[in-house]
Amino acid sequence: QVQLVESGGGLVQAGGSLRLSCAASGGSFSSTAMAWFRQAPGKEREFVARIDWSGGITSYRDFVKGRFTISRDNAKNTVYLQMNSLKPEDTAVYYCTAQYGSSLYNYWGQGTQVTVSS
Repeated sequence: QVQLVESGGGLVQAGGSLRLSCAASGGSFSSTAMAWFRQAPGKEREFVARIDWSGGITSYRDFVKGRFTISRDNAKNTVYLQMNSLKPEDTAVYYCTAQYGSSLYNYWGQGTQVTVSS
């Protein structure tokens, strides 16, 4: 059974940084693309960043380009999201997701809350 467990969320002031982690178990992590999504109160869940199985190809939504960096450590079965220059509008629950043997994001973590104060 695949499990994804996020950590690293918290409360930070605007301009600050956080690093989210997502630990994966139960699947072939090193051959799986991973991504981060987020959902703010009253809004739909939205894509933030994606990384391919090797870590060589990444993609980002425009609103995080230059501020967030997605990376992975296949030896630790972990994907990261380094978030710098945080803004109040980045406040959301951040979810880790994976494409295990599928073109769809078919596994999700429970989410970690990120709150950015102004």
